[in-house]
Amino acid sequence: MQKTIRLANSADIDAIFHIRISVRENHLSREQLTQMGIIPEAIQQALADAPCIWIAEVEGVPAGFSMADSGDACVFAAFVLPQFEGQGLGRSLMEPAECFLFQQHETIWLETAGASRASGFYRKLGWRCVEQLPGGDIRMEKRRQQADT
Repeated sequence: MQKTIRLANSADIDAIFHIRISVRENHLSREQLTQMGIIPEAIQQALADAPCIWIAEVEGVPAGFSMADSGDACVFAAFVLPQFEGQGLGRSLMEPAECFLFQQHETIWLETAGASRASGFYRKLGWRCVEQLPGGDIRMEKRRQQADT
């Protein structure tokens, strides 16, 4: 099975929304995303501003994506279609997002539900919980690794 990670482009916007509304955890509908201001035009603008969205493909089919906000130093999104979970796509999508952010920031962050599978996934990638947030969410941070001298 051929898996690739690549930068997203404008042609991927529909796939990004399809993936986002298809997940089991942290599910949001298209209407909820719209209410939050997450609309195709916002994704298009993010793509125009910086190389900040990556697509995971399996046999050429979009199966997941990650998105980073360089100005805010955060991993904004990382989602994989349910039928492709457990194949390493999430880890592969986090690598370019983290690398992109660490080029500009010493410490990066994300928020997720504390009781979610995602929080355990992020912990395995070296993220640490630094704050309990209202509604059961947590803020996690990760620091850039310093080379041994």
